Amino acid sequence: MATGESGATVPAGGPLTGVRVIDLATVVMGPYAAQILGDLGADVIKIESPRDNVRNGTTHRTPGMPPLHLNVNRNKRSINLNLKEEADRLRALELIADADILICNMRIDALRRLGLDHDSIREANPRLVYVHAQGFRPDSDRARLAAYDETVQAASGLVDIAQRAGDIGVPAVLPSIFADKVAALTIVYSALAALVHQRLTGEGQLVEVPMTDTLLAFNLVEHLAGHSFDPPLGATGFPNSLLKGHRARPTKDGYAMVVPYSAQNFRDCFHAVGRPDLAEDPRVAGEQIDVPADAADLLELLDTVTPALTSDQWAEVCTKHSIPFAPVLRLDEAAEDSYVRGGHLLDVAEHPTEGSVRVIGIPMSFSATPGSVRRLAPLAGQHTEEILAELEGNRS
Repeated sequence: MATGESGATVPAGGPLTGVRVIDLATVVMGPYAAQILGDLGADVIKIESPRDNVRNGTTHRTPGMPPLHLNVNRNKRSINLNLKEEADRLRALELIADADILICNMRIDALRRLGLDHDSIREANPRLVYVHAQGFRPDSDRARLAAYDETVQAASGLVDIAQRAGDIGVPAVLPSIFADKVAALTIVYSALAALVHQRLTGEGQLVEVPMTDTLLAFNLVEHLAGHSFDPPLGATGFPNSLLKGHRARPTKDGYAMVVPYSAQNFRDCFHAVGRPDLAEDPRVAGEQIDVPADAADLLELLDTVTPALTSDQWAEVCTKHSIPFAPVLRLDEAAEDSYVRGGHLLDVAEHPTEGSVRVIGIPMSFSATPGSVRRLAPLAGQHTEEILAELEGNRS
């Protein structure tokens, strides 16, 4: 056990203990990926430029320490380096030369100008897993275009999927930094796969994670649908997800996701509200529902009867009959839910400069090598002197 910067006693190490990661990324995608590696035990050094947009924000106790920074930059040490200054650029190269994994999201032209592209540093550290993530493939005609979560959602078809499902008129992005976080998870598993190769062979490699390609592949798993065949046997779009009525149902005291998937599920719902007549509807006479021919109408019919019971009553009905169910909780309610509290998915810790802060837990568990929150998000450049002293020690 060890005492982290939060003051709390936490398990020492993790499955990535002994792995060094250099986080040369900004905003959310790369930093979130590096944080996950840090949660799993890696020593993550964040090279911070004089300005990083993720440190902007009006909700803070200390300037430069807003919630988004706190939630994507824990378990890291921060060093301030101005890569346009030669001395600082050389320090960055020293750090990279001793690393296992580098994560960066600069555009390739900027990396080449700084001598930080893969070709330039490969000889200095042939074992390096160099993960480069940006909006579009580097070999495409869009490689030099700026890309943000909203543009990637649009380019990957996600905006269209949301519009078709919700019939919302003007296309809109999902209200989450969705593309960045999906790409971050892809960075993590790609980096770990390359790390296994490095450990087996001693060889590093370049790993490219284009956001648009990543999110498009993610979306197409179910939504390629009829276009999975050539020529197509039907339209794109997964019928179950795009079904009219694929939404929360009104209850006596709120809304809940009551999700009957089989004909038996519908019959059980109708019986629960005292409507055996509806349970005898021919469309629910068999084992499965015809999607989409009958399902949309049946879901609209379900809407007319769900207000007969409270959300708690529906929870009992659905539990009894193995029908998928969840109450629709406001985000602040979800954070206080007994399930969340019981799993320590949100805990309060004392930050050295920010006081009491809520810390998002590590969602996965390991029986032998658990991850841990050893350091809360640092001030910009908080560990500069410490890391420079380590570099000096390595030279001597």
